[in-house]
Amino acid sequence: MTSTADPSPPQAPAGFELYDLRVEVVGPSDRPIYCGARLGDYFELHGELLKLPPGQGFSIYSLAALLPLLPAKQRITDPNDWMTSDAEVACPDPNCPTRFRITRTGRRYFRRSDVTAVALPVQDSQ
Repeated sequence: MTSTADPSPPQAPAGFELYDLRVEVVGPSDRPIYCGARLGDYFELHGELLKLPPGQGFSIYSLAALLPLLPAKQRITDPNDWMTSDAEVACPDPNCPTRFRITRTGRRYFRRSDVTAVALPVQDSQ
């Protein structure tokens, strides 16, 4: 019996890419900041992991304003999508002049099997 090797190259496990993000406090240096942050404070998001520098905190109210946007900002978007270009979010305190700049810092590959136990739905071939 003759065996025939598969000529196609091996495929990578099914997965997807997300952007790593850096969220930094920016704003005028001559106005008071009410959320406890300092200009230049930041956190990074690697996949689902939020990472703060040692000894630095981040206001839960500021974080609450940012959280709904972060998963969308992590996704690969069309160049014409506002999520691609718009990068600053206002502080939720209307009296605070700070903004939070969201920067895409790199792309990270995730294997589906590492992030979920749910199987992909079977695609109907109609």
